[in-house]
Order: sequence, then structure tokens, then C-alpha cells
Amino acid sequence: MKRTGSAGNGSKSSSSSTKRTSTKRSPVAAALCLKNGGCGDLLLRRLYRILPDKKAATEGYLRIVDESGEGYLYPFDYFILVRIPAAAAKKLLVA
Repeated sequence: MKRTGSAGNGSKSSSSSTKRTSTKRSPVAAALCLKNGGCGDLLLRRLYRILPDKKAATEGYLRIVDESGEGYLYPFDYFILVRIPAAAAKKLLVA
């Protein structure tokens, strides 16, 4: 009897995937404003959407969509980062 390619060679692979597929989405990061340095475009205790900006982050800033609706840089210490479930983020962080 002829063996198949995976039979008898010690392979434990199967046709099923070991990746987990979850219907849950990962949490979304948002910034909660704790101080605004007198800037009128930031409201205290409000959640803001974060725009990715690696260069700004290395310099101590976050790019935030502020009350003007545009993305601007603000000092990182004005905010704390919070995790919001993806389902809630759609409703909370509408810009």
C-alpha cells in the first residue's frame, strides 16, 4: 500500500487551522482629555479619536481629532489612553 505524503512521517498537521477566529473585535484606543493648557479646541473629560503618527509619538505628542474636526498635535500628558470595545467606539468616536 502506498502512503500519502503526510502519512507515517511524524507530521501532525491536519486540514483544520489553529488560528482562532473570533467575532469579537479588538478594543480601540482613544484619548481622554485631562487638561487642555487653555486650548479651546480641547474639552476636559471628553474622549478623542487618535490618529496614528509615529513621529509625533516619539516626540511626546498625540495627533488628536479635536473639536475643530481636524487632526492636530497635542502634548501626550494632556491625555490618558483608554480602551473602548469596538462596538462602542463606532458610537462614541463619531467625528
